[in-house]
Amino acid sequence: MLRWTITFVIIALIAAVLGFGGIAGAAAGIAKIIFFVFLVLFVLSLIKGGFKK
Repeated sequence: MLRWTITFVIIALIAAVLGFGGIAGAAAGIAKIIFFVFLVLFVLSLIKGGFKK
């Protein structure tokens, strides 16, 4: 999931450098959503894995 986030951030950076503001904003927004989903899933897996003892 982090790989997708990094991909969209790179797309956003390249689009911003080339002057495509709309595409850059959309790619950055998608990257932000995917990153927060990753964080939630990561924390849930830590909590669930912590009680498995």
